[in-house]
Amino acid sequence: MRITVFGATGNVGRRLVTEARARGHEVTAVSRTPNPGTRTGDAANIDDVIALSAGQDIVISATRPGAGREKDLVTTTESLLAGLRRTGVRLLLVGGSATLTDPSTGTLVVDAPDFPASWRPIALACAAQLDVVRTETAVDWAYVSPPALIEPGNRTGRYRLGADELVVDADGNSAISMEDFAVALLDEAERPKHHRTRFTVGW
Repeated sequence: MRITVFGATGNVGRRLVTEARARGHEVTAVSRTPNPGTRTGDAANIDDVIALSAGQDIVISATRPGAGREKDLVTTTESLLAGLRRTGVRLLLVGGSATLTDPSTGTLVVDAPDFPASWRPIALACAAQLDVVRTETAVDWAYVSPPALIEPGNRTGRYRLGADELVVDADGNSAISMEDFAVALLDEAERPKHHRTRFTVGW
């Protein structure tokens, strides 16, 4: 497959590129700033999206705005969708977990009393991002919410899929390594199961 990864130098993006190349895919890794082994481009620039997605099989976006610029997530998503309407390429979008339902409480993760205040701006931006893609009817997209905890770790190749609820283990923990998150994303890229919908993963 020919895969473009926006946000290729971020924590998730780097692992996506590694996983995709290990599987033999042709990867165009994109970063907003010049980096060895990447193409320079901005997912918030429609012309860049068109140029870097033309002729590809799928675009995976794992971009994250810096602190204080969380609302850029929405404009970047709108740019991705506008560009991909022109090229007809599928979009796999890494989103947030705050709009998932916690099965232990029946409430959204972002509404939990102990949800960190410092995470609220990016959580609300991810919620707005999800609202944007849910209105999209031209681009074949899938929105991937990580579990409550995602951090560097080992690649086990093991994960479980969910829809709108956190995937939790027998002890109620919702987690996955970034490496296994990349596995799940590339599995979806290779064998699409989700079209114009959100899904989540966890161990």
